[in-house]
Amino acid sequence: MKITGIRSIMFEHQMARPIGDANNPRGRDQYAALAVFLDTDLGLTGVSLGNPGQQRDIHAMAENLLVGRDPRGVVGLWQRMADFAFKGGVRGAVTDVIGALDVALWDLKAKANGEPLWKTLGASSRAVKAYASGIDLCLNDDEIRAFYERQAARGICIGKLKVGLDREGDLRRIGIMREALATSGREPILLVDSNEYWSPKQAIQHIRYFERHYELFWAEEPARRWDTTGLRQVSSAVNAAVATGENLDDAADFRALIAHQAADILQIGVGAGGITGAMRIAQMADGFDLPVSVMNCPGDYMAHFAAVLPNHIWMEVVDAGQDRSFDHDSRVEDGYIILGDAPGNGIQFDMAKLEQFRVTERSASAAPSPWGRRRGGGLYVVGDGESEEVGEE
Repeated sequence: MKITGIRSIMFEHQMARPIGDANNPRGRDQYAALAVFLDTDLGLTGVSLGNPGQQRDIHAMAENLLVGRDPRGVVGLWQRMADFAFKGGVRGAVTDVIGALDVALWDLKAKANGEPLWKTLGASSRAVKAYASGIDLCLNDDEIRAFYERQAARGICIGKLKVGLDREGDLRRIGIMREALATSGREPILLVDSNEYWSPKQAIQHIRYFERHYELFWAEEPARRWDTTGLRQVSSAVNAAVATGENLDDAADFRALIAHQAADILQIGVGAGGITGAMRIAQMADGFDLPVSVMNCPGDYMAHFAAVLPNHIWMEVVDAGQDRSFDHDSRVEDGYIILGDAPGNGIQFDMAKLEQFRVTERSASAAPSPWGRRRGGGLYVVGDGESEEVGEE
């Protein structure tokens, strides 16, 4: 089997609800992505989702390094792409490029095997423990309650709330999340995420305040992703575990977290260079007895990867309607993502919907964080959330 070419369609659509965090508290309800198709001479096509901003680079890398190659040699092809990017480093945008192609290659390999990706990767179970993540700083109290009650009805008792701008408001919302998750009939497990908005000292103050009222399992990104000293300081000062890593790109970045004992749980996803790149990080973490948690993705396709990890605890489920353009062979049931038997990663694009949602460029409203990091993050005492957005006067 040989790769014969690459196709892609940039698309954008409205989600089922807005999502927002401390850096983007207004939230956004537009989703944009790139549908990627790797074609072969045997009629099989590997599919994945990519960053629309990297469309040209995804095509260039595939045409220069993958076309004419057997897609079943996925790990070798990943290394070929990483070696090509070596001078500039496997960092930033190039990680997204490699990740989109790597997922399509794994999809092809599983389809060639005639089996779901979780089996090709070597998993013995199709079930992956899930946690609910509202990305919910832009939601009101009733909307937060409704979201977590909906997830509790699917058996999920673990929830993650966005925090960072209003300590009293955060405490109230943690209580709402806990009450909603308790409707699952199980003891709720509470997680918070401040998206790197605090300094280490601010993080310790806020988390300790929360912990006087509730037991927190983890505090996510309580300081900057590369601040190994600050992250370790937070971990030593609070009861909650420090979880971080979702915005890091390469195994070398995670190696620094491990070496400095700066993280208790490593978070990985497709952004770490696809499945192959994320596997390198997970295996390294396992060597140090560190648990990992896989980040969210539309259609939960990374659960195929999570299913094979011996040190995986649970995977993030956002359920915000980012999957309107495709069908996927998985469901959430009794607190688990249950993977299906369709060959490949389970994603099947609806071509009619892709054409309906097709765009020539991504709108600003669909960017992950339109304003970047909000003014004041990590620099002074965070107020009530009314401070100006970056760039506004």
